[in-house]
Parts: sequence; structure tokens; C-alpha cells
Amino acid sequence: MPIASAAHAPSLIRRVGGAIVLFWLVVTITFALVRLAPGDPALLLVPPTASRQDAARLRAELGLDRPLAVQYARWIGGLLRGSMGESFALHRSVGSVVAEAMPVSLSLGGSALLITFLVGVPLGILQAVYRGRALDRLLTIATTTVYAAPSFWIALALVAVFTYGAATWGLPLAMRLPAFGMQSPGSELHGLRRLLDVARHAVLPVMILAAIGAAGIARYARTSVADVLREDWVRTARAKGVTARGVYLRHVLANVLPAMVVLFALSLPGVVAGSIFVESVFAWPGMGRLMVNAISARDYPVVLGATLWYAGLVIAANLAADIALPLLDPRRAR
Repeated sequence: MPIASAAHAPSLIRRVGGAIVLFWLVVTITFALVRLAPGDPALLLVPPTASRQDAARLRAELGLDRPLAVQYARWIGGLLRGSMGESFALHRSVGSVVAEAMPVSLSLGGSALLITFLVGVPLGILQAVYRGRALDRLLTIATTTVYAAPSFWIALALVAVFTYGAATWGLPLAMRLPAFGMQSPGSELHGLRRLLDVARHAVLPVMILAAIGAAGIARYARTSVADVLREDWVRTARAKGVTARGVYLRHVLANVLPAMVVLFALSLPGVVAGSIFVESVFAWPGMGRLMVNAISARDYPVVLGATLWYAGLVIAANLAADIALPLLDPRRAR
């Protein structure tokens, strides 16, 4: 075991080093693109009656009048000291702003991700078992349609049905799903009642994220399971009298599991990054809505701070999947 660990150490160091370099490149390119994009934050922050001198003074206070290389050096220096800067619009540290939004996105996206795999994987297996039949074709049409549909369009459609439609049809208030915010406005709920109110507000956004995710996972699981079912050793197992339950649990799932675990790791960044439109439509104060508002306000520090988290999650998830795959499937070891 120590020999194997020592043999894999250079590969691990190389992968970690590559991930660090990639993270630096993403951050640097994002910094350049954000600063070179059209728009002046100072003009958005000053009142309409302000003069050009006022805008120039604010631009100097924010450090936007300095050369791009100087701005980059100052930002990288602060980042190495653990500071992501201060928000132009909110006048708060970017770290505290992100710390408030991140738990919202994690809870929303984490719930959706769990439901995505609990629904998508069995659905894909069911399609593979009945591949080529009417059930498979029906589910293929349904999953493809849901996966291809824009998330904001599905969000507006569900709001029309479960919020405004339910009110029009005269359904009881308990059966109407709220469309906006994390909790009922003006209410001062505590404990279990507050938790239930937040859960009720989360039904529609979680439903949308989980439906789109499960449709994609089902398509992937169907293809993976169908490929395994075509293998000769599966037919051999059946010929030896192994039950269908034994074939699927002991043979098929054992071969598909490594790919599913890697897919789960690669889906983790979507917990935060994939809910931008959904959070905007349903007015959830998470990372997605924070990013949209920061881009609209040309709030460079917040945009860069959110990008740091997004890039870090994506690169870390890819690195974890790359390291885990040889452990789960020794055939992939290299």
C-alpha cells in the first residue's frame, strides 16, 4: 500500500499543481474581461445630478483610474491576504456578502441535486431495461423536452399553473405555491413554522432545478446501463440462472457506479452556479441573484468574488472526480 501511494504521489502533485494554475488563469482572464467590459461603475453609483468631477472623484476613490496592471496587482495582493475587496454598491466586504448568499444557494441546489439523482438514475435504468419499447420512447421524449427547455420558461410556466392558476381555480390556500421570496412577507415565524414556510417557498425552485437535472441524468444513466447490458458477461450471467435482480444489483450497477459517482462530483458546482436564472425569477437571495445584480451594477469586486467561488468549485470537483475514478474503477488507473 505505501508503495502504491508513493507511486501515485507525483501524479497527484501534478494534478493539484495543474488545478492551481488553471484557477489562476480563470481568475486572471475574468479580471481582465470584467474591467474591459463596457460601463463605468462610478456613473452608476453617483446621483443623476452629479457632475463629471464628482464621478471622477469617486472613480479615483475606487481605484478605477489606475492602470489595469496596478489594479490587478492590488486585487491579487488583497486576495493573498484573504481579502476579496469591498463591494462598490453595498459598501461591505465581498466575503460577508458571499457568506450570506452561499448558504441559500447550497440549500436550494443541494436539495435539487439530491432529488435529481434519486429520480434520474432509476428513471434511466428503467429506460435501459425497456429500451426500444413504448415506455422508453415516451420517457425519452419527456426527458429530452424538459432538459432542452429554458429554465426560466419552465419557472414562469409553473408559476402560472401552481400560483396564479391555483388562485383562479379556487384551490385552498394551502395548495397554492408561493412564487417569490424565501418566506411569507410580513410574517414573523420561528422554529418549525418558519422551516415549513421556507420549505413551501422552495417547492417550485427545487422542482425546476431537479426536473432539468433529473432529465439529463436519466439520459446519461440510460446510455450507460444500456451499454453494460449489451456486454457478453451479462448474457453469460443470465444464462447461468442469475436472477434479474442479481444481474442489475451485482453486475450492472457495480459497473455503472463509478461513472455515476464521477458525474455526481461534476454536478456539484451546478449546486451554486446552475440556479442563476431560477434565483432571479423566484427572488431568492442566493449566489445566482447576487451575481446578476452585481453584473448589472458593474460591481467588480462582487463579480470577481463570486467567480472565485464558481471557479474553485468547478476545478475542485473536476480534480476530485479525476482522483476518485481510478479508485472506484481500477481499469481507469493510469
